[in-house]
Amino acid sequence: MKPDYNVIPNPLHSYETGFRKIIITLTVIVSAMLELIDTTIVNVALTQISGNLGASIDDVAWVVTSYAIANVIVIPLSGFLGNLLGRRNYYIGSILLFTFASLLCGMAPNIWALVFFRFLQGLGGGALLPTSQAILYETYRPEERGKATGIFSMGLVLGPTIGPLLGGFLVDYFSWEWCFFVNIPVGLLAAWSAFTFLREPKVQHTVSKIDWTGIGLLAVGIGSLQFILERGESKDWFETPYITWFTIIAAVSLVAFVWWELHTEEPAVDLRVLARSKNLAIAAVLTFVVGYGLYGSLFVFPVFVQRLLGFTALLTGMVLFPSAMVTGMISMPLGIAMQRGINPKKLMAIGMVAFTIFCWELGQQTMQSGSENFFLILLLRGFALGFIFIPVTMLAVSGLHGKDIGQATGLNNMVRQLGGSFGIALTNTYIARRVAAHRVELLSHLSAYDPAAVTRLDAVQQMATMKAGLSQNEAELAAVKALDGTVLVQSHHLAYMDAFMLISLLFALALPLLLLIRIQKGEKADLSSTH
Repeated sequence: MKPDYNVIPNPLHSYETGFRKIIITLTVIVSAMLELIDTTIVNVALTQISGNLGASIDDVAWVVTSYAIANVIVIPLSGFLGNLLGRRNYYIGSILLFTFASLLCGMAPNIWALVFFRFLQGLGGGALLPTSQAILYETYRPEERGKATGIFSMGLVLGPTIGPLLGGFLVDYFSWEWCFFVNIPVGLLAAWSAFTFLREPKVQHTVSKIDWTGIGLLAVGIGSLQFILERGESKDWFETPYITWFTIIAAVSLVAFVWWELHTEEPAVDLRVLARSKNLAIAAVLTFVVGYGLYGSLFVFPVFVQRLLGFTALLTGMVLFPSAMVTGMISMPLGIAMQRGINPKKLMAIGMVAFTIFCWELGQQTMQSGSENFFLILLLRGFALGFIFIPVTMLAVSGLHGKDIGQATGLNNMVRQLGGSFGIALTNTYIARRVAAHRVELLSHLSAYDPAAVTRLDAVQQMATMKAGLSQNEAELAAVKALDGTVLVQSHHLAYMDAFMLISLLFALALPLLLLIRIQKGEKADLSSTH
């Protein structure tokens, strides 16, 4: 028996057609991709920003941290703010805020001004993901919602992948400021298009009382948690007192937030929707795992190929790009197939198994691997993400109606962002610990009684003596340093492989969660008033 994923059409809602439908689709996809591209575009420019603004690498990391904190605060509030301000006004205002903040970022006179402007940019950008998704659902007729999900999922994968490629190009051929200036014409065009073609939904969910307590607790709790994840590893976690304090603040604030939202009449974030939909709760866990794997692997791969294999930032982006194109090509057909009755649990199982194999294969690479060795492996990644993103999005909203869909999409987007933050932070810490462990292990095999080690030292020493003209003592010291450098490189290589294998294990362990999802025959989701 095929599950029914059709939606209940709202008689008060008119769906878009023709040219207007195409323009709205392009507008929301471009807006969502702007937000996602800017999560990664500056990563390749941090060294240039540091030198240009005279800031330490530790300080310049706040350029990434501030944007992520603002994002994760505003995403779950997007449904509430859309109801409060009017979704069309909120959406256009968010695009304009993002665009204006991009201009200010490019003109920032010092590092802390740039950090503040990036926070403003994150506040504007955070609204674009869930609101764009809701607009797509209202633009397409019920029988086309699978296609809409496919289109949106394509943007979710293309954005983070295009970011490093575009950033590398702009830094290499222009300057770091253009990582922000490039947003201005696109943002202004998107704002004009939204103003011209986007209509306010006829079905409104008014807000009679603003939940200031919930908003405050969410901002403090989620903001503190994101700060800990972004800065914890570089500050040696709980060895630094303020990391400990922020952990306590995050824990207390989030517990209080959950309690308050479950007991107040008009919550800013309606957590009761998790109780009303078991599928949403399970989908949220799966989305967290997907965010962990997507951003964790996307963090490790560039570091591995650039630091150890000598790839440039531009080459790294070019190697990753075909993977994103595969996801883009299969997203819409998969969405249509689901709309016609294909079980999303089966599709997601295929995707998670494929992503497990992808990470496992990355964990088998050597120091001799070249770009050609990654081609098929990364195509498998693109295939896997297409089979994951669309089903998990549909599973999250299955069985929900009206504004519950807006709450579900906001929560799901927030969970994915948090999963990505956990993925980067914990993977970074895991790599550091594994580097130390592998270094100790490798050094234990080196001794004056090891023929291979002695032969290697003698060869390096002779080369240093003959070619560099060093004395005996200098040549011995140079040989020991060279061998130590080799050990350090091998330790990092093994640690990166361990990180890929850990992500692979995480996906394998998450697979049984799919068995808990239940979709009833005839179950419908009313997506016509999601905002």
